Amino acid sequence: MNHLIDILQLSTQEIDELVEKAKDIIANPEAYAHKCDGKILATLFFEPSTRTRLSFESAMLSLGGKVLGVASAESSSASKGETVADTVRVVSCYSDIIAMRHPKEGAPLVASMHSLVPVINAGDGGHNHPTQTLTDLLTIHREMGRFENLTVGLCGDLKFGRTVHSLVAAMSRYTGIRFVLISPEELKLPRYVKDEYLKKPGVPYTQSTSLEAVMPELDVLYMTRVQKERFSDAAEYERLKNVYVLDEEKLKLAKHDMIVMHPLPRVGEISADVDDDPRCCYFEQTRCGRFIRMALILRLLSDISEPDVKRMSESFEENGRRCGNPRCITSCEQELAHRFYTDANGIVRCAYCDTGC
Repeated sequence: MNHLIDILQLSTQEIDELVEKAKDIIANPEAYAHKCDGKILATLFFEPSTRTRLSFESAMLSLGGKVLGVASAESSSASKGETVADTVRVVSCYSDIIAMRHPKEGAPLVASMHSLVPVINAGDGGHNHPTQTLTDLLTIHREMGRFENLTVGLCGDLKFGRTVHSLVAAMSRYTGIRFVLISPEELKLPRYVKDEYLKKPGVPYTQSTSLEAVMPELDVLYMTRVQKERFSDAAEYERLKNVYVLDEEKLKLAKHDMIVMHPLPRVGEISADVDDDPRCCYFEQTRCGRFIRMALILRLLSDISEPDVKRMSESFEENGRRCGNPRCITSCEQELAHRFYTDANGIVRCAYCDTGC
């Protein structure tokens, strides 16, 4: 069955095909207005969302389909203790495709293992966000005309930024990509992301705590919000929340054709004063989300099967070993088997959330 849980389920050729399909949808919307007549999208959002949920709903409606769903955990039986597996078993009886957002890492993967219909990961905690990555890639290709030979700066919360993790995984497979990782020490890119997607394939990258120092070399600047909801220590969040603020003075250091992106929402890390700068395309990026999700829905409802999530297909159980990540789906759904895989460096990691165990 077709699911999209991890961006690496798609090859670069398949990503390119989705991007071209989305461009055709933008150019010829009337040709797609009835492609999903009679189909129903269920949106299961157990965490707040504006852009992702509404763009999924807009995408399905624009294809002629219908939408049903829940916009919070409190409005579903999850508030009564129902498991992800049971929820998706029920909802897949009422729909043809499901988009799920969940605060626990690995929850959409669990859902895909029990669903009768395709499941799309619409963001799982601080782990992955493959459809935001597709949105980002469509934006980059429309603005820059290519994916190859770009220096991409990722700035802000790289530790919990699921959009960052998925974008690194996707773009590391294109030729001539170089990453500049801009963050405080406390919010550096997780080791497993660097090891698997940068060090292992030999993708060049540098790390910096200064945005100004690296600004002149960037082709793409991807700003991120420091996410209050991922912090257990309120004082640490307050200390870090405004560590990077993009304003007019900093933009003077950038190339004339650099683009500024942000998955939104922003909370002070991009000054409103730069919104009208032609290099700032985060609102156009949001618009792209609708069209790439239309292309993805069409693909997943076709007869093209996506490969399994590799870490799960190669996973194993081990007596006594448990994932210690409190944000993992296994931390709250005790009936789940704890499954693990061994990464390229010999580190055993949770198959649901990728945490080293």
